[in-house]
Amino acid sequence: MSSPDGTAPPDRPDGKAAGQEEPRIEDLVHEDAGPAPRFEDLAEEHAEHEAELPAEVMTESGPETAVTGAATGTAVATEPGKKMELGPVGHLGDRLFSTFARGSGALVVLIVAFVGIFLLALAIPALADDKSSFLFSRIWEPGGDQPRFGIAAMFYTTVVSSIIAMLIAVPIAIGVALFITYYSPKRLAQPVAYAVDLLAAVPSIIYGLWGIMFFAPILLPVINGLSDALGWMPLFAKPAGDNVGVVFTASVVLAIMILPVVTAISREIFAQTPIAHREGALALGATKWEMIRMSVLPYGRSGVVSASMLGLGRALGETVAVLIILSVPNGNDPWNSSIFAGGETFASKIANNAAEFDSPEKTGAYIAAGLVLFVVTFLVNSAARIIVDRSAPGGRRPRRNRSAGAAQGASS
Repeated sequence: MSSPDGTAPPDRPDGKAAGQEEPRIEDLVHEDAGPAPRFEDLAEEHAEHEAELPAEVMTESGPETAVTGAATGTAVATEPGKKMELGPVGHLGDRLFSTFARGSGALVVLIVAFVGIFLLALAIPALADDKSSFLFSRIWEPGGDQPRFGIAAMFYTTVVSSIIAMLIAVPIAIGVALFITYYSPKRLAQPVAYAVDLLAAVPSIIYGLWGIMFFAPILLPVINGLSDALGWMPLFAKPAGDNVGVVFTASVVLAIMILPVVTAISREIFAQTPIAHREGALALGATKWEMIRMSVLPYGRSGVVSASMLGLGRALGETVAVLIILSVPNGNDPWNSSIFAGGETFASKIANNAAEFDSPEKTGAYIAAGLVLFVVTFLVNSAARIIVDRSAPGGRRPRRNRSAGAAQGASS
């Protein structure tokens, strides 16, 4: 090619002639990529890929996915109109663990059922021979030809001492748990938590000896003050005597015994409060107490209830400490309902008279008392389970707005 004036065009700086044609981008791409793939090869690769994916088959109940043998290790065949059948999965560890877990749960249920059946079978003959009201009588004379025994006095002492112990222990336990979790410095929180947990390791007999020999004299001014202020009530009336081995002293010792249980569980529950709830309350301008009241306590309500019920079960069934502390009233003395008098719980009564198990009639009477304690403990735990379910998030039904409902009914 020549220029308009008839002369040859000059060469370009890259060394090529000015008239040489530029290479196309398609030619460069094919040169680098190699030969173009054939359609037949692409079809084969697509077929192999489809074979590896689950296939959807139409059955009587609708489309289902057919799984190939590569996933389960076994061949699976499906036919039109039939449901797909998967081969067995060989996970031995899963089957063993599932069997062990189911067996453990069934074993616990069987143990509880066998204990209840044992108590009921031995208590029925004695209850049939009882000549007095078993539930409302305070007389305890299980021997002789005319056995008479009732659990009213034992039931009263057991319930009153446990309730007083809970009223003392639960608020203190919640306060200690909150102090360890949110108020105490880190270098102090761990030693305090260890010290509280060590209270659970003290044997019951040590609590009993300490309570009657050391702690009971310290409580005498408290007993005198309460009786002077509230003595007009039968519950706080002060009977004649030294007032040392009384129900109030046993209740305070029981409160100390159940304190570590309630504290440990409450502490763990409070520490698990979502950080978003706590920081959200603080970001909105709440103080630390308001954050605890609006976020921590509602979140840990169910855990505190569970911990309290565990402590109540410990208080109801405590034997040795209560046996050492409580003074046994004379059988000829009239019954006194004051917490500043002596008494006997179910557990202390059975333990204190174990030597009288010399005949089936006497043994059956004490076993009947144990059956009542078993039923009371069972009912307490059942009530705790219901309270926990209602206290858990989503466990309560939303309250109905009665005013809005009434207005809507009036307008309709």
